[in-house]
Amino acid sequence: MKQVKNPFGLEITNPSSASITTGITLTTDCLEDSLLTCYWGCSVQKLYEALQKHVSCFRISTPQALEDALYSEYLYQEQYFIKKDSKEEIYCQLPSDTKIEDFGTVPRSRYPLIALLTLADEDDREIYDIISMVSVIHIPDKTYKLSCRILYQYLLLAQGQFHDLKQLFMSANNNSTPSSSTSPEEKSTDRSLLEKAGLSESEVESPEETSKDCVVCQNGPVNWVLLPCRHTCLCDGCVRYFQQCPMCRQFVQESFALCSQKEQEKDKLKTP
Repeated sequence: MKQVKNPFGLEITNPSSASITTGITLTTDCLEDSLLTCYWGCSVQKLYEALQKHVSCFRISTPQALEDALYSEYLYQEQYFIKKDSKEEIYCQLPSDTKIEDFGTVPRSRYPLIALLTLADEDDREIYDIISMVSVIHIPDKTYKLSCRILYQYLLLAQGQFHDLKQLFMSANNNSTPSSSTSPEEKSTDRSLLEKAGLSESEVESPEETSKDCVVCQNGPVNWVLLPCRHTCLCDGCVRYFQQCPMCRQFVQESFALCSQKEQEKDKLKTP
C-alpha cells in the first residue's frame, strides 16, 4: 500500500530581498532524496496544459516528463539534488548572459519561476501516492514589483489527480470557497493578483484542482476540515487514522465535519 503523506516541502527563504536580478533562495524539506528543478520564464498556458496531461495522458513524476509536457516552453532551467531529511537552502538565479530583467507587462504569458520537486529514486515513486510537487513562484522585477511569494503549490498524485494546496478549503456543498475570515477587499485583491500574474478565474476553480474525493481512499466524499492548515481532504472513514494532514504534514490540532451523517444521507436521497 502506498504512503499518502506528502514527501515534499518547499518555501522561500528570502521573500523580501528576492528579485529577478538578485535571484531567490529556496528551502527544501523532503522525506526522501529528491530533485529540485527550476524553470525560469515558464509559459502559463503550457503549464496548465501540462497539469491536464498529468490527469488525462501521462504522469509527471520526473523533470523530463514535465519538460516534454511543456514542449520546452521556458527560458532557462537549473537542477539540484536534495538529500532526504535535510533542510537545504538552494540559491537560484538567472545567468547574467540571458539579459532578462523582467517578464513584460501584466497580464503575463510567463511565470517568473516554476519549482518542481520529484523523487530521485525510481523505487520511491512506487512507495508514495504523491509523486511530485509544482510550485508557482512570483518574483518581482523592474516592471512588476509585487513582493516575492508562492502563488500556488500543486501536489501531483500517482493516480493522475492533482490538488492545489491553497484552494482546498471547501464548503458543505463541496464548492471551493475562501475562508470565512477573509474580507471582501482581501478576496478582491487576491483575485486581482492572480489575474495580473496570468491566472484566469476558471483556472483557479477547475474541478481537478478541487477534488471532491478523499485523497486517501479516493472513494468517500471529503467532509473534514483539518486545523490549523484548513485542508479539507479526508472522508469520514479516513479522518480517524491521521494525526498529521496528508497534504501538508502539519499536525492536526482539531478538526470538524462540514456536514453531519444525516445531512449526507439526505443529500444522497436527493441525488437522482
